[in-house]
Amino acid sequence: MGTRLEVCVDSVESAVIAQEGGADRLEVCANLVIGGTTPGVSQFKQIRRACDMELNVLIRPRFGDFLYTEAEFCMLAEDIELFRELGADGVVVGCLKPDGHLDIERMRILRERAKDVHMTLHRAFDVCQDPERTLEEAVLLGIDTILTSGQKANCMEGKEQIRQWILQAKDRIEILVGSGVNAEVIRRLREEIQASSFHMSGKRICESGMIYRNSQVNMEIPGLNEFEIYRTDKKEIERAREALDYGL
Repeated sequence: MGTRLEVCVDSVESAVIAQEGGADRLEVCANLVIGGTTPGVSQFKQIRRACDMELNVLIRPRFGDFLYTEAEFCMLAEDIELFRELGADGVVVGCLKPDGHLDIERMRILRERAKDVHMTLHRAFDVCQDPERTLEEAVLLGIDTILTSGQKANCMEGKEQIRQWILQAKDRIEILVGSGVNAEVIRRLREEIQASSFHMSGKRICESGMIYRNSQVNMEIPGLNEFEIYRTDKKEIERAREALDYGL
């Protein structure tokens, strides 16, 4: 497997910036500030028109864990079919059982619904009970990529575990390093654990254009400032691209 830089985006603006900065692939989602949820159809269509590159779509119906009700699972399956038909190159998804193991039956159904498009097992992997077993199950299911921080808060803390999984994978499945990735992290992990695929958002905070602001009302999650907008920072993506290509 060669090198890969995947950028997670939740707006058309960020998608265009990431492409211009040198991303190889985009993960398209909504609500990145809460870890990402399934994007809107019109959002995906606009990004598909604006970006001539691989687009993987996050399929996640809500914030929180990865134990889904039957209704939520039906949403996962239908959304995979929908975005595949709309031209997605891949989907990003994951289901766990209450005991923390991968829900193989449901994942097999989702793999079938995805047909020939790329499938990434997202960070449900980072909260599963037995990651070594789950990696082997993912290979058998025909999953193409595992996104992981090494079951730690960020990839630098989890680097030794990621190293073991890269060795275990033996090029049978892509190990995509995520959480806390920037140019410096890429430089270090390429050398220290021979990682070659990285996932990042490279986001920065932009001020809203609103002039009138009612400070007495909070429309979002307490603690979040709704007059701050997260956008991909082109310079961060460019630096990451240089680090991945040249070690700079």
